[in-house]
Amino acid sequence: MVALTEKIQKRLTIQVEDIATDTTTIRSLDWDRDRFDIEFGLQNGTTYNSFIIRGEKTALVDTSHEKFRQLYLDTLKGLVDISKVDYLIISHTEPDHSGLVKDVLQLAPYITVVGSKVAIQFLENLVHTPFKRQIVKNGDKIDLGNGHELEFVIAPNLHWPDTIFTFDHLTQTLYTCDAFGLHYCTEATFDEDLEAISPDYAFYYECLMAPNARSVISALKRMGELPKVDTIATGHGPLLRHNVAELTGRYRNWSQTQTKAETTVGIFYVSEYGASDRIAQSIAGGISKTGVAVETVDLRTADPQELLELVGRCAGIVIGMPPASNSDAITTLGTILGAAKEKQAVGIFETGGGDDEPTYPVLNKFRALGLNVAFPVIEIRDTPSENTYKLCEEAGTDLGQWVTRDKSIKAMKSLSADLDKALGRISGGLYILTAKRNDVQSAMLASWVSQASFKPLGVSIAVAKDRAIESLMQVGDKFVLNVLEEGNYQPLMKQFLKRFAPGADRFEGVRTYPSQNGAPILADALAYMECEVSSRMDTGDHWIVYCSIYAGRVSKPEGLTAVHHRKVGNHY
Repeated sequence: MVALTEKIQKRLTIQVEDIATDTTTIRSLDWDRDRFDIEFGLQNGTTYNSFIIRGEKTALVDTSHEKFRQLYLDTLKGLVDISKVDYLIISHTEPDHSGLVKDVLQLAPYITVVGSKVAIQFLENLVHTPFKRQIVKNGDKIDLGNGHELEFVIAPNLHWPDTIFTFDHLTQTLYTCDAFGLHYCTEATFDEDLEAISPDYAFYYECLMAPNARSVISALKRMGELPKVDTIATGHGPLLRHNVAELTGRYRNWSQTQTKAETTVGIFYVSEYGASDRIAQSIAGGISKTGVAVETVDLRTADPQELLELVGRCAGIVIGMPPASNSDAITTLGTILGAAKEKQAVGIFETGGGDDEPTYPVLNKFRALGLNVAFPVIEIRDTPSENTYKLCEEAGTDLGQWVTRDKSIKAMKSLSADLDKALGRISGGLYILTAKRNDVQSAMLASWVSQASFKPLGVSIAVAKDRAIESLMQVGDKFVLNVLEEGNYQPLMKQFLKRFAPGADRFEGVRTYPSQNGAPILADALAYMECEVSSRMDTGDHWIVYCSIYAGRVSKPEGLTAVHHRKVGNHY
């Protein structure tokens, strides 16, 4: 169970510390960050970790987020003569780690950028200027001198297609960027407090690594071929030194469980910097909310036999349409069509259009094979917005709910009749939660709501993990709790009970006006309260969300709260 954790309110700071022989970390501490993407809420901020390794030559491993530009560059200049840094090692090119690569190249134009082939390709599109480069493969080495021999481990899809690990044989330090990290901002450089970091470590794995469980297992196998690893220098959070075996063991156990899951969905697409990866991750996040395992596959590098095996055991498949010019990916798409089975669920997305394979002819081929379309084709022509990613998350959830429908019905029937009826006698009020973050808004009918405290004023709300609004109820998010009126709740209840298509406007035809926090207030509600999420607790298939209340009013002083009386307790 994840413990309740209060939100930290701090600032942007820099921490510098020597972590091994001739090795220094620059940790950019982002105390206030409360979200990575729309669906990934943070309770304890995050860090972006960069490293300097000094031998006869000097290497810089990763940079930082662009929000730290001046702080980071001033700190780096105070530690080394940037013009004399020999190598810039790119663990992967996601902007929170490579956001300052262009700045470093301007200060050190003769530096050699080291990365995987895919990383170098991505960087060319990022920096738009010529640079020296060295593409490395698994097992390649660079000798910095004074014993610092760096060996590279290819670790694609953790969680970006271009990821590499770097192992320093002298200090037995493995630089892993996103893998084994966590979003947890603390001045403690290392993982001394295992109990404190464990919930965020697990949540990080669940959000970022679980959809790539097979890639995690492959990376662990390659790590096992290295000499003993004393320190894992992660890209986020504290570095791992005190609990390396325990925390890598958790990755192994979680990943083995994922790959043996009863229900799996495969996402097949062509990895590229930007939209396609984010779209695939958003769909994967939505699927994971339903308790279904996800495996992502790059169509450019997929092994045909492994592909056949995966498609054969998947309950659902998602296809990101590859460019028509990529003959290998098109061939692989044909392999998926040949391995697809009747009654599997299927979904298709396309980013950019242009020379991508046409979506609807491919979808019709899957239909002809007897597959069920889980969500409408997602075609993205413009730069994706938060609404786009939210739509993709909801599409993934729809697919996950489809492939688990029989299991859900079986679980409902498994409860004893007497207990089922007894549990159903627990009554609750009727409420509508409404939330808005930037351009994204959502709503949910709720009955599991209870006042939880007087000082401060607070309520607890149970929110199912697969609800669309869950992504808008992370720690620090604000929302409105609308109270429905007895005898006047049927229209609103009917509106918010119905199933919405991904991205659909839940407020169409409903009278609303904005609250102080921006979330819609329902004009026909008996009362409303403006709330802020203070903490969340994992209770299995629901989050218990504790919220403080800071504003509210009653529109009909004589009205009574609508009450929900159930006959059974095994479903809503």
